Amino acid sequence: MSKKSTIRTNWPKHLLQWGTLALIIAIIVFLKSDPEKYCPMGGLEAFVTYITRGSLPCSMSSLQIMMGLALAAAVILFSKLFCAFLCPVGTVEDLLIRLRKALKIKGCEIRKGSVADKLLRIVKYALLFWIFYSTATASELFCKNLDPYYAVATGFKGEITLWMSITTVVLVVLGGLFVKRFWCKYICPLGAASNTLKFWMWLLLLGIAWWILTLFGVNVHWPALLLAFCIIGYLLEIFHGNPRAQILHVVVNEKACGKTCHSCQKACPYNIDAPACGSMISDVDCTLCGECVAACPSKALHIGVSPKKEKTCSFSKFIPAIIAVVLTIAAIIAGKSFELPTIDVTWDTENISNLETVRIEHLTSVKCYGSSMAFKARMEKVRGVHGVKTYVGSHTVVITYDPSVTTAEKVQEEVFIPSRFRISNPDPAKIPELKVMTIRTEKMYDKLNLNFLGIQMSLTGRKIYGLDSEYDCPLIVHVYMDPEENPDEQWFREIVNKKSLDLPVANGSIKSTPLDFEFVRLEKGSTTINTAEYRQKMFEGFSAEFNGRYTEADSTFIQKRAEHYADQPQFIYEVPGEVYEKPIVRRSFPFLSNHLSKEEGVIGMYLNLDKNYTPAIQIRFAAPMTADRIWELMSMETWTITYSEDDVREEPARIKFDNPGICYEYVKE
Repeated sequence: MSKKSTIRTNWPKHLLQWGTLALIIAIIVFLKSDPEKYCPMGGLEAFVTYITRGSLPCSMSSLQIMMGLALAAAVILFSKLFCAFLCPVGTVEDLLIRLRKALKIKGCEIRKGSVADKLLRIVKYALLFWIFYSTATASELFCKNLDPYYAVATGFKGEITLWMSITTVVLVVLGGLFVKRFWCKYICPLGAASNTLKFWMWLLLLGIAWWILTLFGVNVHWPALLLAFCIIGYLLEIFHGNPRAQILHVVVNEKACGKTCHSCQKACPYNIDAPACGSMISDVDCTLCGECVAACPSKALHIGVSPKKEKTCSFSKFIPAIIAVVLTIAAIIAGKSFELPTIDVTWDTENISNLETVRIEHLTSVKCYGSSMAFKARMEKVRGVHGVKTYVGSHTVVITYDPSVTTAEKVQEEVFIPSRFRISNPDPAKIPELKVMTIRTEKMYDKLNLNFLGIQMSLTGRKIYGLDSEYDCPLIVHVYMDPEENPDEQWFREIVNKKSLDLPVANGSIKSTPLDFEFVRLEKGSTTINTAEYRQKMFEGFSAEFNGRYTEADSTFIQKRAEHYADQPQFIYEVPGEVYEKPIVRRSFPFLSNHLSKEEGVIGMYLNLDKNYTPAIQIRFAAPMTADRIWELMSMETWTITYSEDDVREEPARIKFDNPGICYEYVKE
């Protein structure tokens, strides 16, 4: 028995495994990239969703699909190369095999073909059907819920279902410590898909049968095909576990093999007994990892095409690793050369013969299936628009419209959302007026783009106080600044044309946001604006008016609108504070207004600027409510929140108020 390590003799495998793992860690830690970006499992899910629904799930792109198709091509032509060389979970499973030996843990080998083996192999096929069906029906990448790799890569903070993720991580670790490649052999849904693809000739027959049924008018729904795929894969795996349709195999020189040392079987992650397979290993579990070849003391094994050729080539051990790398690189190049639409939807086009399209780029808010559907819902309300395609990878939309009803310019105007971005609040007492300069830009259709440009300007140290945008071609951007500032056209050009926004983050690294704005021109001259008017212009208020409640003598509650108090004196209870404009604080306003709304006499809650231009929470009320009672309600440690008639909860206060406000009479404007 050979006890030597295969790391030196099978170094291509180990180099690829650990190199891939290191690259994944670098991508996640340093580039802050999506850990699913290159996952072939997500790509196969996206491909199935695309062919069944005509849309892509989540933020899946052509890159993921090409990675999935590259995996499928590798399995069909060669073997499960991804499992052998690139899968991070497979790398961990191999490490656990070595850890088990180091800790001298007595493992448990489940004999292939045993009842336990056959029953356990059902699990991965059940998961395969569940994951692909759930993804295709909901257009959300369901595998994230239970993928052990994704859970660990995101620190259990991604789009996971916690109990599922914990369960799968435990199965990987504990299962791998006691059974070689337990996860890969019995649980992994990608392993189930790969094993089934090894029997691609049977799948071809399934496709032909489906085609014949359609010729006879039988409509076979895709879930039935998916179920048939899983059932065929499982049955073939347990009853005919030796697919021979691949090009490459581990070839056994039966004359040189002593068939007694079983070094190959001990080294194999799947415990495959090579001599028992005859002249060629075609076991469904074989991944062409080369461990058996490296462990063989008599060099009776090699990777090749035919068992007839007894001469071995020392270069053959490199072939699977090279193929894995080449296919991965080809998939990345192909995936970046084209883009599939995340959604491609049209409506009400039956009686329209002449439709045109307009393409709009750089809509960064269109970044996934959900935001694509939200954009489509907004466009459905636009007169003359009859279709939407979205490309989330490039944040591009293509809108189909009727030129007899609307124009490309009007469609673009409907897409554009005027926005504003405040950098700081100048003091009206010190700076009564601000200078306003106007620039024209392109590629800034998205609402967030103005924020990015404003941050770029603020980083220069100039006294720029804010920006707002106004639709036109090219886009109009007003820049509000100190009267002493006088930036020239070249300064604006350099700022607008910067290709990235680089900001330091908490861990000391730099977060880089790619940009692609285009500066067109600086309008001549400048204007001024009153600083108080600027502060009001940039201010985003809050308003919630609700029914007042009061109790009759019979103790029944009767709803009355604010007009009930129209003939009574009304008052404002005002609590100023600069923090009330912060988004994290503003998120608490609906809860505070809910808490106050049940009280008799409370008419509404607002966020406005007070006379000193400071943000202030204002509570409008009338008798029998009093200012003291308002303060008592606001400063309570728990709030009463009504979610529904049957769901009223006592919850901790979401805002702490330190100082009471002031009360004055409400004057209707």
